[in-house]
Amino acid sequence: MHKAICSFLLLGSIYSADAQIKKSETKNQNKPSHERYVQQIKGTTLSFSMEAIPAGVYTRGDDKSAKADEKPAHQVEIDAFWMGTHEVTWDIFQSFLYKDYEQSKQNDGKVPADVDAVTRPTKPYLDMTFGFGKEGFPALAMTHYNAIQFCKWLYVRTGVFYRLPTEAEWEYACRAGSTDAYFFGNDAGKLDDYAWFENNSDQKTHPVGQKKPNPFGLYDIIGNVAEWTYDQYHADTYKQFAGKKAKNPVVVPTELYPHVVRGGSFSSPANELRSAARGVSDPIWKQLDPQMPKSNWWFPEAPFVGLRLVRPVNPPTHEEIMAYYDQAPIEDF
Repeated sequence: MHKAICSFLLLGSIYSADAQIKKSETKNQNKPSHERYVQQIKGTTLSFSMEAIPAGVYTRGDDKSAKADEKPAHQVEIDAFWMGTHEVTWDIFQSFLYKDYEQSKQNDGKVPADVDAVTRPTKPYLDMTFGFGKEGFPALAMTHYNAIQFCKWLYVRTGVFYRLPTEAEWEYACRAGSTDAYFFGNDAGKLDDYAWFENNSDQKTHPVGQKKPNPFGLYDIIGNVAEWTYDQYHADTYKQFAGKKAKNPVVVPTELYPHVVRGGSFSSPANELRSAARGVSDPIWKQLDPQMPKSNWWFPEAPFVGLRLVRPVNPPTHEEIMAYYDQAPIEDF
């Protein structure tokens, strides 16, 4: 059976004395207090906010679900972290995508050399907004690799380690202390107050932050666009935790498909917006891609997947961070 790995590289939670010394050599020299903050992107007019998610223990999964991959429900302990108030929007993402757009947001019109050295995505051959809108709308249709490289761009830009959430962190943040089907209870009839989904979205994304947030202050954590997690998907992941408590579990990806996405999207039915519901990436998302091999950067048939950022309270060293960012993409076919 595959193993869920507790990785200090990802979570920044397990340290030797030597690693603590090395940490002072990173760009994150002063550990900030764990509270909500706004991240300014130095030299530009761009910013985004991060909510402080406290450490805790919760029950992951749902024994009452009809879906086997959500069972057995089990206890998970999670360290404190920050999570993006909103899904990453095109306002920020297209600065990574397009150098000329990034220059337009610079106060002096110049992109620093170390930032410019970060590999940018190949320019998409389709309109990756799918006509939904840009300003204030969630960025979408990027691959798992693309999402991680965006985090690298942010690290070079800000000196702060941002990454994808683990599947366990995502569910913990979504639940925000709830043991019900949704963070607001079990009545799916209330979804309209909290999410853009199949019943109210008109089959398109909407500007972030228009619905009510969950108790942790996270907007659109369900609906609008589904969100990447770092984890490889295995249908039987939870079985190894039956009757046990897992601490910061993560299934490190070793294959291109499938990876776990969470939260459902504008096109999802109510059942897929439950806190325990697990989604997966699919090669069908690249069916229209004319390139051979397929692009590492874009999913031309996935206008329903985006990302939300996480920042661990205790960041890894610079060397460990770069090892996370610089893993070679797994080639598609």
